Amino acid sequence: MIYMKKTGNMNKFYYYSFPMQAALVTVQTKNNKTNVITVAWHTTISKKPPLYGISIAPGRYSHKLIEESKEFVINFSSFDILDKIHFCGTHSGRNTDKIKETGLSLENCKKIDAKYIMECFAHLECKLYDKINIGDHTFFVGEVVNTIIDEEAFPDGMLDNKKVKPCYYVGDKVYTTISEEKRGF
Repeated sequence: MIYMKKTGNMNKFYYYSFPMQAALVTVQTKNNKTNVITVAWHTTISKKPPLYGISIAPGRYSHKLIEESKEFVINFSSFDILDKIHFCGTHSGRNTDKIKETGLSLENCKKIDAKYIMECFAHLECKLYDKINIGDHTFFVGEVVNTIIDEEAFPDGMLDNKKVKPCYYVGDKVYTTISEEKRGF
């Protein structure tokens, strides 16, 4: 298929890489409370050592908390909890207890002091490996020290998207999920 071309909107250049999976990042405060932020700007960086990166603007409350605690959890969520995902991305933890407001359930991590979200299907426990100030965001690189998964979601080591519909952010407060179709080569 050949697509018709036109000049895109430079103010929304990043939309052209969407959809991106909406992940919930949890981090502990000094008072041992959990804050959660929704991020769509995240990626695997390295297998050895196992590194994963998230991009957060310096003005966000979670940015400060990650700098202080030096650890965080990336929780991969399903489309089933879209209202909670959206709430966590549109409210600040400075003045809102997002865990209480959304009713999300927390469990202690195995290798770090943070907590993970039980309603999510996969979790990466990360210790801060590096942080890079790039443009108007900070790229936090986490060394993945432990993973926790819902075994039913990954029966053969791969996500079964008939059982779990990951949540993807399209932009402008719009979300989607993936189809059940899979093709292998």
